[in-house]
Amino acid sequence: MAVNEGDEATVSLVDVLEEDEELENEASAVLGGSDPEKCSYPEGYVKRQALYACNTCTPKGGEPAGICLACSYKCHEGHDLFELYTKRNFRCDCGNGKFKDFECKLYTDKDRLNTNNKYNHNFFGLYCTCERPYPDPEDQVPDEMIQCIVCEDWFHGRHLGSVPAESIELQEMVCGSCMDRAPFLWAYAAQLAAPSVTRLSPSKAEVDVEVDVEDGQHGEEKSPGCGEEAKQSVKKEAEQPCTSTACEEKAVANGETGCKRKYDEMEAAAECKTETAGCKLQELKAKGFVKKEGAIFWPYVWRSKLCTCTDCKKAYVKAEVPFLLDELDTVLAYEHKGKTEQESAAEGRDPLMTALSSMDRVQQLELIYEYNDLKTELKDYLKRFADEGKVVTSEDIQRFFEELRSKKRRRMSGGQYYCS
Repeated sequence: MAVNEGDEATVSLVDVLEEDEELENEASAVLGGSDPEKCSYPEGYVKRQALYACNTCTPKGGEPAGICLACSYKCHEGHDLFELYTKRNFRCDCGNGKFKDFECKLYTDKDRLNTNNKYNHNFFGLYCTCERPYPDPEDQVPDEMIQCIVCEDWFHGRHLGSVPAESIELQEMVCGSCMDRAPFLWAYAAQLAAPSVTRLSPSKAEVDVEVDVEDGQHGEEKSPGCGEEAKQSVKKEAEQPCTSTACEEKAVANGETGCKRKYDEMEAAAECKTETAGCKLQELKAKGFVKKEGAIFWPYVWRSKLCTCTDCKKAYVKAEVPFLLDELDTVLAYEHKGKTEQESAAEGRDPLMTALSSMDRVQQLELIYEYNDLKTELKDYLKRFADEGKVVTSEDIQRFFEELRSKKRRRMSGGQYYCS
């Protein structure tokens, strides 16, 4: 921040550049990959897109509905809209049966309902477990909103039940309710999740129990299951001499040598080992894990470490979270897509490339050299102001171009050079 002679606060070039970059990143995060001109309905249930809810057309008490970016511009201009950030596997509702007589201006041939769309209280402008709007005019506590990657609801940081440990960068988050909805995630959390600090209300004590991954129930005793300890225990017992007279008599009657019970147990242990071989989840279960209170925070790469065996894939479908195996489902991938498309579009509108297309080879080279010189010198000139935190005035810019013209005149009048 710089101060001029009249003690009036002004914004430095550094502040402007930082704010501009932040706004661009935010726009890419929300709008990246979403078409502002065409309704997304013909694309079906889009993997991820920017969505809005119209409080004017579908107020609270009615049917929840979501509209795409283009419809928010073209069909609902001037309406009271709720920004929903991004949602997965959603098809634009604009103008369908939820809007009564209102018709979409961009695409009219729509089904009455999009049966695969999922809705929550966000579509009525409410968020978090506190059921409050955002921004909340009655909330004076500074706090950031964080989106759960499973239910896609937004939560106040203070209402998540836990927070990332200090110095840990927030990546993806799964709220406590969604962790319980897909209880097998607790086994992964013990090994992959970022360290967190648990926040408990005065009436709650920390839950310290094993989670049964198969049915999601909590128990007080840890079961070895098909872990290494269980297999070794069965093997050790099977190798001991059998003291059962009944077992020996049965073996003799069947023409067998030794105790059938011991061999059955050995076979069971081998079968257990075969079933769990290669299953990352079973390996984590064997190590034991503890369920904690509150949300879980994950690094971006955690999805790539989830097990993809047949049984685990069935578990993802049963818990309605198969998208966890899709790396392109992440908001990070969506942001990257948006930035890439914006960069490609910007290249297509480059005025330099447009000018070059109408010139011959010699003119193209001359223009490129001049353009690069101008860009380098202007960048170096402005960098001095940025480094010193000074304000760039119109006089400074005028002085730069005067110096540039002066240098050009000196170069042109410096004499002629000839080749012999």
